[in-house]
Amino acid sequence: MTKKNGNATATHRKRPERTKLSAEETIKRMMSFPERSAAFTAAVRKRNGHSSLNDNGEADTMDPGLLHIPRSAHTLAGFREWVLSDEFPEKLPVTFIRGEVYLDMSKEAIRTHAAVKTPVAGTLFNLNQEIDFGDFYINGVLVTNVPAQVSNNPDMVAVFWESLEAGRVRYVTKKVHEMEIEGSPDWILEIVSTSSVVKDLQQLRQAYHEAGIREYWLIDARGDEIMFQILHWRKTGYAASPSDDGWLRSRVFGREFRLIRKRDRRGAWKYELQVRA
Repeated sequence: MTKKNGNATATHRKRPERTKLSAEETIKRMMSFPERSAAFTAAVRKRNGHSSLNDNGEADTMDPGLLHIPRSAHTLAGFREWVLSDEFPEKLPVTFIRGEVYLDMSKEAIRTHAAVKTPVAGTLFNLNQEIDFGDFYINGVLVTNVPAQVSNNPDMVAVFWESLEAGRVRYVTKKVHEMEIEGSPDWILEIVSTSSVVKDLQQLRQAYHEAGIREYWLIDARGDEIMFQILHWRKTGYAASPSDDGWLRSRVFGREFRLIRKRDRRGAWKYELQVRA
């Protein structure tokens, strides 16, 4: 409000344009801060006709189909308790990195993710059958390292017998079932998707290094060429294995690997993970 010749006149300022966020981006931003997470949960509950909250700002009962994000999920202990609870959806990928929580709400692309994962898992499964390196898992297993403050569901993870026997890794049991891997697994693989570029290439790369993961594999099949990296742990950070006509050396498996693809009968990409001693 300004005055001109003793008369008050209104001054209107143009509001800055707001950037429109997707639902996934909105949830990620809300999850970055505990107080926002709680407010977001309460707002969703109120919109769905349920606004009865207890002293902790949490609803006394759960609405069907609604995911409740507790404040405690922004601590590693609280996150682990939440993710392993009956309340948490079984197949929802989730990540904790130093107080920040990420829910992957995106759909898995068939030709650049699922079609890559299948042959890679098949080759490594067969290798384990051959040399019996330990335990090998694909999808859904919660891997946690307390000193590095990271907990995640990697695309694949391998735990070697020597690491289990030395106590570098242990299985966390809940109700007689093994539900979580805690410590420093020997090998982890992530397949990059559009929603996980920064997380896989930067945040998890740093977190896995701090967690002492001996080898980290990265695959990005979204472009004209496949990006396939085998990263070896060093004190100063991960170092990429040099390529010899596409062949990369894995120190943990004691083999060389090459990921190739070709068109199938209907023109879609078909992948193969080759291996040699």
